Amino acid sequence: MTTGAIRDKALALGFDTIGFAKAETDANARSWLSEFLENGFHGDMGWLAAKADRRASPRTLWPDARSVVVVGANYGPHEDPLDAMHRQQPHGRGTISVYARNRDYHDVMKKRLRVLARWMHETLDAEVKLFVDTAPVMEKFLGQQAGLGWQGKHTNLVSRDFGSWLFLGEIYTSAELAPDVPAHDRCGSCDHCQTVCPTDAFPAPYKLDARRCISYLTIEHKGHIAEEFRRPMGNRIYGCDDCLAVCPWNKFAQPTQEAAFLPRVELTAPRLADLAALDDEGFRTVFSGSPIKRAGRDRFIRNVLIAIGNTGDPSLVPTVERLLADPAPVVRAMAVWALGQIADTARFNAAHVQYAHREEDSGVVEEWASARRSMPPLAVQAGR
Repeated sequence: MTTGAIRDKALALGFDTIGFAKAETDANARSWLSEFLENGFHGDMGWLAAKADRRASPRTLWPDARSVVVVGANYGPHEDPLDAMHRQQPHGRGTISVYARNRDYHDVMKKRLRVLARWMHETLDAEVKLFVDTAPVMEKFLGQQAGLGWQGKHTNLVSRDFGSWLFLGEIYTSAELAPDVPAHDRCGSCDHCQTVCPTDAFPAPYKLDARRCISYLTIEHKGHIAEEFRRPMGNRIYGCDDCLAVCPWNKFAQPTQEAAFLPRVELTAPRLADLAALDDEGFRTVFSGSPIKRAGRDRFIRNVLIAIGNTGDPSLVPTVERLLADPAPVVRAMAVWALGQIADTARFNAAHVQYAHREEDSGVVEEWASARRSMPPLAVQAGR
């Protein structure tokens, strides 16, 4: 069987692009991963270090692997993301990354990959294993080796046909398949993705310090978000698209036609006050089938509170006050910070008297102390 038949089957199943690579990595890929981990750029993502040996080599993960089929699904937004970046967002509303505004792409991709893998197994009489960001796979490197695109300076895959908007999935197989020609780096001297980052997460081109990345902070990071990152987060409550959106190769991108990737209306610019009111059950209901669900209610509300603090809107004070006694320390801590940003001194002091003395979490205690130091003193009335 030729790779052409596999390509035709994949496209018929709804994938937008496909390529083939040998089940191996080169020294550059292994060096990149080693340096990333040695610098601690992975932050809380301990699973990256724990399975580094298997991630560095497909055949370490599965010794029988001989070829890798890499597929891509286009999730290009219909709205120009650059316009969205520069436009004043509606007041009191949050921004969710383009990829997370509808169904979880893992589910969509995996369902189609299972069909393709089963067909390959039956047709080729070969063993197969499929992955969609669920195992130690260097998928962006393999995507470049398979000709789908190249790993840009923002470390994400860039496609000549789809810009920065591709979901990736892989099938490892014991079959020997003719590899495609690897894609060449076409970033040139462009540094748009480096300079646009609001938290300076790129120490150098092709290097990402995830600990400073808003996507990492809002999705992967489990604890309190350091104060230096809160203002730059703005109203981003799940992920960040800035480095993807500014890529000039997006001029060739095509809006997705996949219904599962089209944004839900209620997630395009959700009201922060509504989101802040979600308890665990409500969160699970609203985000059922969404990738946002994996972050959990507490981390998500933490992000929402930072966005509320950045509104400067005192009308949201009651929304924040209701969360000062939340069971989750990460929520209480950011409620304190948000209150310090939008409440006047008298309202803040009243809340401090009511809640601070009963606080037992050291991180929240420090937030109360820090916020109190930042509050201006009460004005002294004339004649007093």
